[in-house]
Amino acid sequence: MTLDEQTLTMFLKAGAIIACSLALGFIMEKVILAKLKKLAEKTTWEGDDIIIGALKTWITILILLVGVYFSVLYLPLSEKTEGNLNKLLMTLAILFTTIIISKIGVGFVTLYTKKSEDNVHSTSIFSNITKVVIFAVGGMVILQSLGISITPILTALGVGGLAVALALQDTLSNLFSGIQVLASRQIKPGDYIKLNSGEEGYVTDITWRNTTLKTLPSNHIILPNSKLATSIVTNFHAPTKEMAMAVTLTVAYGSELAKVEKAIEEVGAEVMKEVAGGVPNHKPAARVLEFGDFGIKLGTGLMVKEFTDQFLVKHEFLKRLNARFQKDGIKIPFPTSTVHLAKD
Repeated sequence: MTLDEQTLTMFLKAGAIIACSLALGFIMEKVILAKLKKLAEKTTWEGDDIIIGALKTWITILILLVGVYFSVLYLPLSEKTEGNLNKLLMTLAILFTTIIISKIGVGFVTLYTKKSEDNVHSTSIFSNITKVVIFAVGGMVILQSLGISITPILTALGVGGLAVALALQDTLSNLFSGIQVLASRQIKPGDYIKLNSGEEGYVTDITWRNTTLKTLPSNHIILPNSKLATSIVTNFHAPTKEMAMAVTLTVAYGSELAKVEKAIEEVGAEVMKEVAGGVPNHKPAARVLEFGDFGIKLGTGLMVKEFTDQFLVKHEFLKRLNARFQKDGIKIPFPTSTVHLAKD
């Protein structure tokens, strides 16, 4: 066999190995992983779905890298070129493995927070921290595999940590404020909150820097975590989503108060049972508040299932109460003023 034929044979063997590894990866992904995915869908544990989802696509690439590594052994390369190529393959293998581990780690963090009592599955701060930690470890492993000592790097980071902390004090303040807000378990995604500065809305996400509030008109308020941590916050979903709603109204002087109370209580009970958002077992009570300038002021308390339900419940209550007052002959006074004119 001549030299050219030997070289051609080596390249053919290398190509065959790469083709076989590619075919094996395709079989692993399209056949074996597909069957495992169907089996995982039948189990109650969601962790297997996360692992299978993370391996999809990347398992083919990893098997291909292994095939390329073995195919290099058949190629007529110099020792230096072969060494550099092996280092490149090792770096890619570690990088892709890090990506897979990152997907699995983020998936399990999301799964844990999703099933936690606080229901913080919408917060991306934990996912971002998990990614940073895993990729940092993967980067150090890559440097170590390339023969680059990470000890000087860690030392430099330790010395420069103070300068970095001073330069990024606002960012770090927001990061630790976000962690503190979540750790306190007083505010979580899905809650409707209002700050003492006036901003209010549903908490949709808490990232490493900002908290996003979705207002009732479907706009977003981007709030720095440090501001949220230092503000006086009213959480309308804590300790429960159900909340009381006070309604004040005025009837004319001379109205029979017992009749007014009965009308308010009956209409309130009717609204609680029939209107979506009302609490059916709540029985509103009417109370006289004061003798006002134009009439007698009364108040009652209605219960709604959550913050946004109060608008429809209040609308239906006032509409039905107005019809009841007209039926019972109860007057709602107009604002009036008496003017006395002095004469010379």
